Amino acid sequence: MFSLQLDLQLPRSPSETTVVVAMSGGVDSSVAAARLVEAGYRVIGVMMRLWSEVERGQGSENRCCTLEAREEARRIAAYLDIPFYLINVEQIFKRQVVDYFIQGYLSGVTPNPCLACNRTIRFDYLLNYARALGADYLATGHYARVRATPSGFQLLRGVDKAKDQSYVLSVLGQKELRHLTFPVGDLTKAEVREMARKYGLEVATKAESQDLCFLADGDYRRFLQDWANGAIKPGPIVDVKGRVLGEHRGLPFYTIGQRKGLGVSSRERLFVISLEPESNTLVVGPAQYLGRDRLIAGQMNWISGEAPAEPFECTVKIRYRARDRAARVIPLAADRVEVRFAEPVRDITPGQAAVFYQGEVCLGGGLIERSS
Repeated sequence: MFSLQLDLQLPRSPSETTVVVAMSGGVDSSVAAARLVEAGYRVIGVMMRLWSEVERGQGSENRCCTLEAREEARRIAAYLDIPFYLINVEQIFKRQVVDYFIQGYLSGVTPNPCLACNRTIRFDYLLNYARALGADYLATGHYARVRATPSGFQLLRGVDKAKDQSYVLSVLGQKELRHLTFPVGDLTKAEVREMARKYGLEVATKAESQDLCFLADGDYRRFLQDWANGAIKPGPIVDVKGRVLGEHRGLPFYTIGQRKGLGVSSRERLFVISLEPESNTLVVGPAQYLGRDRLIAGQMNWISGEAPAEPFECTVKIRYRARDRAARVIPLAADRVEVRFAEPVRDITPGQAAVFYQGEVCLGGGLIERSS
């Protein structure tokens, strides 16, 4: 029923091609490994041990690599008869992902640590590790696809639109894509689970983890209080006209568009309109102040490797779960762009990524600096 559609530029036959699979003990990476084995590739399973909060007495494990997950990954590897390695990346993960997360909130933005992890851990450190093992490719269980064209490699959305993860892969470039494959990107989640049952994998019905992997209890506010070294301070809550309405508990505890938990009373519903870190001020107002038709994004990554010289039309996602919005993108100096939306968009949040698409092709993205 299912055929493996890996658009790899194979230098040799599958039996002479080595693929390292990033394993998590979950159904997606397990099916990815099983498909590669079935197709005849030489497969090696690798799992990363990531940083967790045990130093602060939480007694927790990183959700991506709990003891249970490690044992499940080992069992899957043994069942598939492939080598399995557990590598320790705790310290680099703490520096590049966790500290990035903390500093982002302290600077008044809402960071996406998955972007940082993909940029510095999965598709830099782990890819380099795979290549050092002699692997031709690194495979992961992401719902996305790679397509080779005469002009280079393209990143495509996953077939399952509800599970598509191209947004968090928008940090990739040609150097990485030439050595990557996503073996479940051509499947829906239901098909992946069906394949897991077909292969006899015990993780076929395993639930997915939704929280940030390094949070002991899923509560990022508690995490920031514990790890921000006292940098979170209360400050004024003001309306859009500058009138003081109350006091906030610390800017990192709020995000653009938030309505609940503001702690102020008003005859109309109020939302978080902006965070002003310079004055430690939280600005709130009615819903009509949330809509913006422009944003500036920086730290751009263009998957083709070439920044556009002229404005172009595309669709844009401003958060992982957001729907596409029609827009015009105008290149600026210093690796930045201006995005002009066809219609006002709510909840544009500095620190999140603006990711650009033309149909199923992901063009790349950058971090939102501000909206207007």
